[in-house]
Amino acid sequence: MTEKIDFKKTLPSYRARPGMHQVLELPEMQYLMIDGHGDPNTSPEYAGSLEALYPLAFALKFSSKRELERDYVVPPLEGLWWAEDMSVFTSARDKSKWQWTLMLLVPEWIDQEMFAHAVTAVRARSSPARLDAVRLEALTEGHCVQTLHVGPFDEEPRTIEPMHSEFMPSHGLEPTGKHHEVYLSDPRRVAPEKLRTIIRQPVRRSPASAAAIVVEPR
Repeated sequence: MTEKIDFKKTLPSYRARPGMHQVLELPEMQYLMIDGHGDPNTSPEYAGSLEALYPLAFALKFSSKRELERDYVVPPLEGLWWAEDMSVFTSARDKSKWQWTLMLLVPEWIDQEMFAHAVTAVRARSSPARLDAVRLEALTEGHCVQTLHVGPFDEEPRTIEPMHSEFMPSHGLEPTGKHHEVYLSDPRRVAPEKLRTIIRQPVRRSPASAAAIVVEPR
């Protein structure tokens, strides 16, 4: 029987604790990605993106198991978030101005040929409207700070703000790259107050600081 890999259990990028900031070095990782704009709660583009991502993710999983005898659990949904004015994520929370990239991690052994075959298979079965907007692409974030937010998405500023205003400056770090979230809970099945979301920010050493980057114990 093919052993099924669960990346949530094997990769440190899926481990975080509330109230603790972890600095870690992340290698290049490969994702299914799709871009969009606007409020994730109301945007048809957001819903259409999910309708395209998940069938592709499962088509690749089954293809990997069948053709390569390498099975795995489809990892949690992730998202990169940004805007011209980053205050819309904290104080203003104007979701209509949010830009995002939704992502699902896929193993390094999945290649562009397998991705193309999966797109063809999904198109033949259901042909989601945003299917052709999905791409297979590598992401390298390098040094990152992450922590765990427990609670509703709209309460994320209470987790994000201390990371940016307290932890990062005190450790000689400054943000670089896009705000990254990993959704460990399914909001359709978990009460808002129990949602678990990893909050991640790629960082670099601040030129004005002599502090060294210290990787905290996992």
